[in-house]
Amino acid sequence: MPEHDDDLVASRTEGFRVGEKKTINEYAELDKHDESLNRWKASLGLNTGNPIGDPNDPRKCIIKSLALEVEGRSDVVIDLSAPGAVDTLKDKPFTIKEGSTFRIKVVFQVHHEVLSGLKYLQVVKRKGLRVSKDEEMLGSYAPNTSDKPMYEKKFNAEEAPSGIIARGHYNAVSKFLDDDEHTHLQFEWSFDISKDW
Repeated sequence: MPEHDDDLVASRTEGFRVGEKKTINEYAELDKHDESLNRWKASLGLNTGNPIGDPNDPRKCIIKSLALEVEGRSDVVIDLSAPGAVDTLKDKPFTIKEGSTFRIKVVFQVHHEVLSGLKYLQVVKRKGLRVSKDEEMLGSYAPNTSDKPMYEKKFNAEEAPSGIIARGHYNAVSKFLDDDEHTHLQFEWSFDISKDW
């Protein structure tokens, strides 16, 4: 998807530097004699000494699904974990009613190490022209443990554009990346703004 590379660049905060990367074992050893810190690390699963996640799956962040939530309606869920699901999204647009208020919800897992500064970037185009660029900071996460197998994050609420000019077909590109500029998932999808559902 090289035609979107310039659009999908995260904003930078002047003077911000990513902290030193540590392994799970390094976190477990850090201040290991501090009892309250050890309890906190245990709650995050950082001091088990066991690998967290499938050792045969090298991914650090696995995006399971995106959902469009609209009050009073069933969620529109995009399953991103099914084989080939990402490849067909742009050919299966979903409908958003003009002027409706909605929010996006993402469900994901973190494996192997602490994930620092997960962000969601989205560029929406209509007829080849960019109409919006959004960036949502999701935060930093410890690897999932068996008692917390998934993370869920709801984005800020948005309002769909309305009016005859706003109605029509839109193409979007979304990307999940972290503070290390590692892209965990990038995909194209589409939607239609319509007068009704």
